[in-house]
Amino acid sequence: MFVPEGILCSKSHEYLLEGENGVFVVGLTDYAVEQLGDIVFVELPEIGSEFAKGEVFATVESVKAASEIYMPAGGKIVEINEKIVENPEILNESPYEEGWLVKIEGENIHADSGDLLEYNDYKEEIE
Repeated sequence: MFVPEGILCSKSHEYLLEGENGVFVVGLTDYAVEQLGDIVFVELPEIGSEFAKGEVFATVESVKAASEIYMPAGGKIVEINEKIVENPEILNESPYEEGWLVKIEGENIHADSGDLLEYNDYKEEIE
């Protein structure tokens, strides 16, 4: 599976990836998606909503369970992935490339991301 370089992961299995122009991509790690199983429903916040680090910002339902998704760093929602709302299975197929959840921007994202793990460290932590 393709994992973008520079991705940071939380212990609650969300990821944060710095994009262009100070916008960050937030999504679920491949491990989280694998644990959930077949995803059948995704509920995302409205553009313009603001969330603090650790706040619940989305809900994902699979055939196994519903899970709350936590913001890995505080910020304002500037874009949501409409494709996964309509086709939640995209998350199972491509959590990093097509299955991202939201894009955020904010002044404290770098400070908030200090306790996030680089992907290889995250993988070691969950094994």
